[in-house]
Amino acid sequence: QVQLVESGGGLVQPGGSLRLSCAASGFTLSSFAMSWYRQAPGKERELVAAISTLGLNINYADSVKGRFTISRDNPKNTLYLEMNSLKAEDTAVYYCNAKRVDRYSYDYWGQGTQVTVSS
Repeated sequence: QVQLVESGGGLVQPGGSLRLSCAASGFTLSSFAMSWYRQAPGKERELVAAISTLGLNINYADSVKGRFTISRDNPKNTLYLEMNSLKAEDTAVYYCNAKRVDRYSYDYWGQGTQVTVSS
């Protein structure tokens, strides 16, 4: 059974930090490109950060560059998002995504974890 389980969300003050984790099971993480998305109330889901299978290619949304760091630990089947200098506009549900396209297309999503930045 394929599962992506996010954790590490919560309430944090502006300027604070959080580290999100995404634990994968039922498939081999190292074969998939991984991403973090977020969705704020009343807004569309947006890409926050993406990392290639071996971590050699990484991309960030302009709004989080310099503050967020995406990383992966393939032997542990886990994806991370280190978030620093958090702002109120970072408040959203954060989702983990695994994607692979070869002969078939695979697109897996986690259930999301809430991040709230507020004083």
